Amino acid sequence: QVQLVESGGGLVQAGGSLRLSCAASGRTYAMGWFRQAPGKERDFVTAIRSTGGNTEYADSVKGRFTISRDNAKNTMYLQMNNLKPEDTAVYYCAASGRWPDYRVWSPRDYDYWGQGTQVTVSS
Repeated sequence: QVQLVESGGGLVQAGGSLRLSCAASGRTYAMGWFRQAPGKERDFVTAIRSTGGNTEYADSVKGRFTISRDNAKNTMYLQMNNLKPEDTAVYYCAASGRWPDYRVWSPRDYDYWGQGTQVTVSS
C-alpha cells in the first residue's frame, strides 16, 4: 500500500502562485491532481505518466498550471500560477499502481489518494 502525503496548500490572492507537493512512500506509475469544491464532484486537473514525462491538463488550467515529478524521490509537484477564485478547492494527489498508465483522466484510474490540501484564492 502506497501512502501519499501532500503539502503546500494555503490562501493566496488572485493572480498569485502556489506550489503543491505530493510525496509517495513507494513506486507508482501515473500520478495526478484532482480538485473538489464544496457541493461539486471531484474534477481532473492534471496528470503525468511514469515514463517520458507525458502530461495532460484540464482546459481550465492550461497555461497556468505545470505538473512535474521526480521519480528518484517518488514526488510530484504542481506549480500553480495566475490563480483565480474559481481555482478554490481541496486538491487531492492521486497515484496509479497499474501499468500501462495511459488512462489518467478519471478518479477510477487511480489506486492511491492523498488526504487533500485546501487551496483558497481570494478576489
